[in-house]
Amino acid sequence: MIVVMIPTYNESQNIPLLIEELLGLKLELHILVVDDCSPDGTYKIVEEYSKRNNFVHLLLRKNKRGRGSAGVDGFKKALEMGAEIIIEMDADFSHPTRYIPILIEALKDVDVVFASRLVKGGGEVNRSFGRVAVTKGANLLTRTIMRYPIHDCTAGYRLFRKKVLEKIELDSLSAEGPAIVGEVLYRIIREGFKVREVPYIYEDRRFGQSSLRASILFDCLKWLIKLKFRQLFIDREKFQKAQKFYSENPPESAENPWSPRS
Repeated sequence: MIVVMIPTYNESQNIPLLIEELLGLKLELHILVVDDCSPDGTYKIVEEYSKRNNFVHLLLRKNKRGRGSAGVDGFKKALEMGAEIIIEMDADFSHPTRYIPILIEALKDVDVVFASRLVKGGGEVNRSFGRVAVTKGANLLTRTIMRYPIHDCTAGYRLFRKKVLEKIELDSLSAEGPAIVGEVLYRIIREGFKVREVPYIYEDRRFGQSSLRASILFDCLKWLIKLKFRQLFIDREKFQKAQKFYSENPPESAENPWSPRS
């Protein structure tokens, strides 16, 4: 079973279009929307879909808020559903659905696939110079500090094998907001899973407004410092072993046959 896990908050304009696109891929994808009781009724739309289609599922969180815990709860629910492959993506169309068949194909001999804006063939469109600069700056900073073997360290468009989510101890993840992306990545690299980056073109959201604020960027920076501390003093031996593994088995170049044709 392949489960597409989508955390949402106020995505009522995007979510019906996204569900239709995912169902239209004809890949028998189970769609799991994790919604925090969106005031705009996103969850009501998903609930109606779930009544008509057994491949659409809703996890409604009434007492929790935040991208971090929503992602964790979504991962747990996907595993409960029996998922062998879990796809994590956003609801705003910044992660185009047309790449999903390519990403699934790229997972065939690795444990994790990252859709990457920062490898050959990847990029961003319809975004301001400032937002693109933030993306590139954040990734350069993260790679420099953490010495990760991948380029797009802030990628939220990812595919995991079941064993990865079982190994990284979901119950102990604690980051809130977008910082959860970095905390999950930290554990993936720490455990030495085989990874691959596949190029994709990030597109700005179709409807609604981004929740990115200066406070969120500052929180991500604080988490980066916290993870570096853990890397140096708590998980030192694991990371030394992982770095040796990646130096001997570097993530292969994310070019054809997985790069998109258009």
